[in-house]
Amino acid sequence: MRSGAGRVTVLAATGLEAWAARRTIRGARIIAAGIRLGRLRSRAFDGAVITCGLAGSVDPGVPPGTVVIPGRVLRPDGRWVDCDPGLVDAFTQAARRLGFLPECRPLGTASEFVRGAARGTWAARGCAAVDMETGMIEAPRLAAVRVVLDAPCSELGSAWERPASVLVRPRAWGEAVWLLGAAPRYARRAAAVVAAALPCIEQGALRAAPRDRRRADVMAGGAR
Repeated sequence: MRSGAGRVTVLAATGLEAWAARRTIRGARIIAAGIRLGRLRSRAFDGAVITCGLAGSVDPGVPPGTVVIPGRVLRPDGRWVDCDPGLVDAFTQAARRLGFLPECRPLGTASEFVRGAARGTWAARGCAAVDMETGMIEAPRLAAVRVVLDAPCSELGSAWERPASVLVRPRAWGEAVWLLGAAPRYARRAAAVVAAALPCIEQGALRAAPRDRRRADVMAGGAR
Protein backbone atom coordinates (compact mmCIF):
# COMPACT_ATOMS: atom_id res chain seq x y z
CA MET A 1 0.00 0.00 0.00
CA ARG A 2 1.60 3.23 -1.12
CA SER A 3 1.31 5.95 1.52
CA GLY A 4 3.56 8.55 -0.03
CA ALA A 5 7.21 8.99 0.85
CA GLY A 6 6.73 12.07 3.04
CA ARG A 7 3.34 11.38 4.56
CA VAL A 8 2.73 9.60 7.85
CA THR A 9 0.12 6.84 7.94
CA VAL A 10 -1.76 6.29 11.19
CA LEU A 11 -3.51 2.93 11.59
CA ALA A 12 -6.36 2.51 14.06
CA ALA A 13 -7.93 -0.89 14.64
CA THR A 14 -11.49 -0.05 15.66
CA GLY A 15 -14.02 2.58 14.74
CA LEU A 16 -13.58 4.19 18.16
CA GLU A 17 -9.82 4.46 17.77
CA ALA A 18 -10.18 5.82 14.23
CA TRP A 19 -12.73 8.38 15.47
CA ALA A 20 -10.30 9.56 18.14
CA ALA A 21 -7.46 9.81 15.63
CA ARG A 22 -9.50 11.73 13.07
CA ARG A 23 -10.79 14.10 15.73
CA THR A 24 -7.32 14.86 17.07
CA ILE A 25 -4.63 14.31 14.42
CA ARG A 26 -4.08 16.66 11.49
CA GLY A 27 -1.84 16.17 8.48
CA ALA A 28 -1.64 12.37 8.51
CA ARG A 29 -3.37 9.68 6.52
CA ILE A 30 -5.65 7.85 8.97
CA ILE A 31 -6.91 4.36 8.18
CA ALA A 32 -9.41 2.26 10.12
CA ALA A 33 -7.53 -1.00 9.64
CA GLY A 34 -9.76 -3.33 11.64
CA ILE A 35 -8.84 -5.70 14.44
CA ARG A 36 -5.87 -7.83 13.31
CA LEU A 37 -5.74 -5.48 10.27
CA GLY A 38 -8.77 -7.30 8.93
CA ARG A 39 -9.88 -4.41 6.73
CA LEU A 40 -6.60 -4.07 4.86
CA ARG A 41 -5.88 -5.70 1.54
CA SER A 42 -2.14 -5.28 2.10
CA ARG A 43 -0.09 -5.03 5.26
CA ALA A 44 2.95 -3.56 3.49
CA PHE A 45 3.49 0.21 3.47
CA ASP A 46 5.99 2.76 2.29
CA GLY A 47 7.11 5.52 4.63
CA ALA A 48 6.31 5.94 8.31
CA VAL A 49 3.46 3.92 9.81
CA ILE A 50 2.13 4.44 13.34
CA THR A 51 -0.43 2.31 15.10
CA CYS A 52 -2.52 4.40 17.46
CA GLY A 53 -5.07 3.22 19.98
CA LEU A 54 -5.60 0.87 22.89
CA ALA A 55 -3.66 -2.08 24.29
CA GLY A 56 -3.81 -4.62 27.08
CA SER A 57 -1.19 -4.65 29.82
CA VAL A 58 0.53 -7.92 30.68
CA ASP A 59 2.41 -6.53 33.70
CA PRO A 60 0.59 -5.71 36.97
CA GLY A 61 2.87 -2.67 37.23
CA VAL A 62 1.46 -1.18 34.01
CA PRO A 63 -2.05 0.02 34.91
CA PRO A 64 -4.89 1.28 32.72
CA GLY A 65 -4.16 4.71 31.28
CA THR A 66 -0.43 4.07 30.78
CA VAL A 67 0.96 5.40 27.49
CA VAL A 68 2.99 2.64 25.79
CA ILE A 69 5.61 3.69 23.22
CA PRO A 70 7.68 0.56 22.56
CA GLY A 71 11.23 0.45 21.31
CA ARG A 72 10.49 -2.84 19.58
CA VAL A 73 7.62 -5.20 18.88
CA LEU A 74 7.31 -8.97 19.19
CA ARG A 75 5.48 -10.40 16.20
CA PRO A 76 2.99 -13.29 16.53
CA ASP A 77 5.54 -15.62 14.89
CA GLY A 78 8.15 -14.84 17.54
CA ARG A 79 10.30 -12.48 15.49
CA TRP A 80 11.26 -9.07 16.83
CA VAL A 81 11.01 -5.85 14.86
CA ASP A 82 12.64 -2.60 15.93
CA CYS A 83 10.54 0.53 16.00
CA ASP A 84 12.04 3.58 14.31
CA PRO A 85 14.25 5.28 16.93
CA GLY A 86 13.44 8.79 15.72
CA LEU A 87 9.72 8.18 15.92
CA VAL A 88 10.06 6.60 19.36
CA ASP A 89 11.98 9.65 20.56
CA ALA A 90 9.42 12.05 19.12
CA PHE A 91 6.47 10.28 20.72
CA THR A 92 8.25 9.82 24.04
CA GLN A 93 9.04 13.52 24.22
CA ALA A 94 5.49 14.44 23.19
CA ALA A 95 4.00 12.18 25.88
CA ARG A 96 6.15 13.79 28.54
CA ARG A 97 5.21 17.29 27.35
CA LEU A 98 1.57 16.28 27.81
CA GLY A 99 2.27 15.09 31.35
CA PHE A 100 2.41 11.32 30.77
CA LEU A 101 5.25 8.99 31.76
CA PRO A 102 5.57 6.57 28.83
CA GLU A 103 6.27 2.88 29.13
CA CYS A 104 8.93 2.04 26.52
CA ARG A 105 9.39 -1.68 27.01
CA PRO A 106 8.42 -3.93 24.09
CA LEU A 107 4.90 -4.39 22.80
CA GLY A 108 3.69 -7.83 21.81
CA THR A 109 1.30 -8.46 18.95
CA ALA A 110 -1.03 -11.38 19.59
CA SER A 111 -3.21 -13.23 17.11
CA GLU A 112 -6.03 -13.56 19.65
CA PHE A 113 -7.29 -11.81 22.78
CA VAL A 114 -4.88 -12.17 25.69
CA ARG A 115 -6.39 -12.97 29.07
CA GLY A 116 -5.48 -14.76 32.28
CA ALA A 117 -2.30 -16.81 32.31
CA ALA A 118 -1.50 -15.81 28.72
CA ARG A 119 -0.61 -12.34 30.00
CA GLY A 120 2.20 -13.85 32.04
CA THR A 121 3.54 -15.63 28.97
CA TRP A 122 3.91 -12.34 27.11
CA ALA A 123 5.37 -10.63 30.18
CA ALA A 124 7.98 -13.39 30.50
CA ARG A 125 9.12 -12.58 26.97
CA GLY A 126 9.81 -8.99 27.99
CA CYS A 127 6.61 -7.29 26.85
CA ALA A 128 4.79 -4.60 28.82
CA ALA A 129 1.57 -4.76 26.82
CA VAL A 130 -0.03 -6.41 23.80
CA ASP A 131 -2.07 -5.36 20.79
CA MET A 132 -3.27 -7.29 17.75
CA GLU A 133 -1.93 -5.16 14.89
CA THR A 134 1.51 -3.54 15.13
CA GLY A 135 3.60 -6.66 14.64
CA MET A 136 1.67 -7.60 11.52
CA ILE A 137 2.77 -4.49 9.62
CA GLU A 138 5.67 -4.26 7.17
CA ALA A 139 7.04 -0.73 6.83
CA PRO A 140 10.47 0.93 6.65
CA ARG A 141 9.59 3.13 9.64
CA LEU A 142 7.26 1.68 12.25
CA ALA A 143 6.10 2.94 15.64
CA ALA A 144 3.21 2.47 18.04
CA VAL A 145 1.44 4.73 20.50
CA ARG A 146 -0.93 2.71 22.65
CA VAL A 147 -2.75 3.38 25.89
CA VAL A 148 -3.52 0.52 28.25
CA LEU A 149 -7.23 -0.18 28.59
CA ASP A 150 -7.28 -3.44 30.55
CA ALA A 151 -4.66 -4.96 32.80
CA PRO A 152 -4.11 -8.01 35.00
CA CYS A 153 -5.64 -6.09 37.90
CA SER A 154 -8.73 -5.05 35.89
CA GLU A 155 -9.24 -7.77 33.32
CA LEU A 156 -12.23 -7.70 31.01
CA GLY A 157 -14.44 -10.78 30.95
CA SER A 158 -14.41 -13.34 28.18
CA ALA A 159 -17.67 -11.89 26.79
CA TRP A 160 -15.66 -9.10 25.16
CA GLU A 161 -14.05 -11.55 22.76
CA ARG A 162 -17.50 -11.47 21.12
CA PRO A 163 -18.99 -8.08 22.05
CA ALA A 164 -22.47 -8.96 20.82
CA SER A 165 -22.72 -11.59 23.56
CA VAL A 166 -22.50 -8.89 26.23
CA LEU A 167 -26.20 -8.18 25.71
CA VAL A 168 -27.13 -11.57 27.14
CA ARG A 169 -24.44 -11.73 29.85
CA PRO A 170 -25.46 -9.43 32.72
CA ARG A 171 -22.14 -9.87 34.51
CA ALA A 172 -20.49 -7.91 31.72
CA TRP A 173 -22.84 -4.95 31.93
CA GLY A 174 -20.82 -3.26 34.66
CA GLU A 175 -17.73 -3.55 32.50
CA ALA A 176 -19.66 -1.99 29.63
CA VAL A 177 -20.41 1.09 31.74
CA TRP A 178 -16.74 1.44 32.62
CA LEU A 179 -15.68 0.96 29.00
CA LEU A 180 -18.03 3.68 27.80
CA GLY A 181 -15.99 6.16 29.80
CA ALA A 182 -12.48 4.72 29.70
CA ALA A 183 -12.14 3.52 26.12
CA PRO A 184 -12.89 6.88 24.40
CA ARG A 185 -10.74 8.75 26.92
CA TYR A 186 -7.75 6.48 26.44
CA ALA A 187 -8.15 6.40 22.65
CA ARG A 188 -8.06 10.20 22.64
CA ARG A 189 -4.98 10.10 24.86
CA ALA A 190 -3.09 7.98 22.34
CA ALA A 191 -4.18 10.27 19.50
CA ALA A 192 -3.12 13.36 21.46
CA VAL A 193 0.43 12.02 21.80
CA VAL A 194 0.63 11.34 18.06
CA ALA A 195 -0.78 14.78 17.26
CA ALA A 196 1.72 16.50 19.56
CA ALA A 197 4.68 14.79 17.88
CA LEU A 198 3.52 14.96 14.28
CA PRO A 199 4.74 18.49 13.42
CA CYS A 200 8.32 17.54 14.30
CA ILE A 201 8.05 14.32 12.30
CA GLU A 202 6.64 16.05 9.23
CA GLN A 203 9.30 18.77 9.29
CA GLY A 204 12.04 16.18 9.36
CA ALA A 205 13.43 17.74 12.54
CA LEU A 206 14.03 14.49 14.37
CA ARG A 207 17.43 13.95 15.86
CA ALA A 208 18.97 10.68 14.70
CA ALA A 209 18.89 8.14 17.49
CA PRO A 210 21.19 5.08 17.76
CA ARG A 211 19.59 1.67 17.35
CA ASP A 212 20.77 0.61 20.75
CA ARG A 213 18.20 -1.33 22.72
CA ARG A 214 19.88 -0.28 25.95
CA ARG A 215 18.59 3.22 25.27
CA ALA A 216 15.01 1.97 25.28
CA ASP A 217 15.68 0.33 28.63
CA VAL A 218 16.98 3.64 30.02
CA MET A 219 13.83 5.42 28.82
CA ALA A 220 11.64 2.75 30.33
CA GLY A 221 13.41 3.06 33.67
CA GLY A 222 12.97 6.81 33.70
CA ALA A 223 9.28 6.51 32.95
CA ARG A 224 8.49 4.58 36.11
